[in-house]
Amino acid sequence: MSILFYFLVIVPSAIIHEYAHGLMADRLGDPTARYAGRLTLNPKAHIDLWGTLVMPILLSVLSAGKFLFAYAKPVPYNPYNLKNQKWGPALVALAGPLSNFSLALAFSLLIRFLPVTNLTQYLYVIVYANVLLMVFNLVPIPPLDGSKILYAVLPPGNEKFINLLEKNSFIILLVFVLFLFDLIFPIINFIVNLLVGF
Repeated sequence: MSILFYFLVIVPSAIIHEYAHGLMADRLGDPTARYAGRLTLNPKAHIDLWGTLVMPILLSVLSAGKFLFAYAKPVPYNPYNLKNQKWGPALVALAGPLSNFSLALAFSLLIRFLPVTNLTQYLYVIVYANVLLMVFNLVPIPPLDGSKILYAVLPPGNEKFINLLEKNSFIILLVFVLFLFDLIFPIINFIVNLLVGF
């Protein structure tokens, strides 16, 4: 499973993830991404120098090829333009992980129905990369998508908790990535195995 291939998979997957955010926001009443020229699958509109190019290479080198992660430039949107103020932001947030799940599902079906060849391992990488993006982004730590979903389901009166989470989001996310990231691998592996059937 080539690291180069993995890199070529996870970057387009991250771009589709961001495009899905913009598309959902547009459908729900906010044209910000469209006006900013970000409602497109053109990589030039989404590539972030650090998150899409530098960070993945550094992670690959530092982990000796065992770990690679990338993200695209976040698509801008104005939550105040959304028709539904309570659930709108959560739906926009959920659109990204759902796009990754859709990609993982599509390629897992190919694995199930095509004969096992050398192509199978590359298809498996596509499935794994997209499940990784989906699960990681659903972690309820700002600015990850899971935080917006968390805010929507929290009962009223949790503004202090939300403000505390937002103010310390960088530290909390850094601690998670450095020390707790392994906790999501069993979830990732379970979903991948469920999709591909082995």
